[in-house]
Amino acid sequence: MNWYALWVRSRHEKRVRLLLELRNIPSFLPLYTARHRWADRNKVLQLPLFPGYVFCNCHTHQRFTILEIPGVIDIVRCGSTFAVIDVSEIEALKRLVASCANAEPWPSLVIGKAVEIVAGPLAGLAGTVIAYKNELRLVLSVTLLRRSVLVEIDRASLRIESQTVEMPCLAAPTDIPRKESGLESTPMQYDVELAQ
Repeated sequence: MNWYALWVRSRHEKRVRLLLELRNIPSFLPLYTARHRWADRNKVLQLPLFPGYVFCNCHTHQRFTILEIPGVIDIVRCGSTFAVIDVSEIEALKRLVASCANAEPWPSLVIGKAVEIVAGPLAGLAGTVIAYKNELRLVLSVTLLRRSVLVEIDRASLRIESQTVEMPCLAAPTDIPRKESGLESTPMQYDVELAQ
């Protein structure tokens, strides 16, 4: 059995999760708490961290049962094959939900600084650090969906390490011999300190 993402109709995530459970198909719908204000009242709502998606743990032969569920549009695919979600990403999301940390949906970040959480209920998880509204926040990503979750984190809980990054050297002008220009054909290495 593998984890898959189901693409579901907007605002049908909770119903699809319930119908999956009624069919004995393990599912996971990470939720966060949001406060919404209307003209006449304020209300606290439980909303999906990944709107339009529900995760399920199933065999591929169960696909017809899953696709018959009202609200399910399709199983997320890479080409014509179902895209498997890494178990570590699901486990990271489960730990995030269980920790009751303040979390909210966030667009996926491609460029960022990788860190590992070393203290607290999320210890052992890795993510990308960003600064947002003068607070340090960590982004946990589900690579397949190109979606992420933003969670507040204490700076003391993070371990940021030096990384070695290989960068190709610049091309030398054609009229200057390579040895005289001081440029070599091998890639140069730069030690980059990841800032807190």
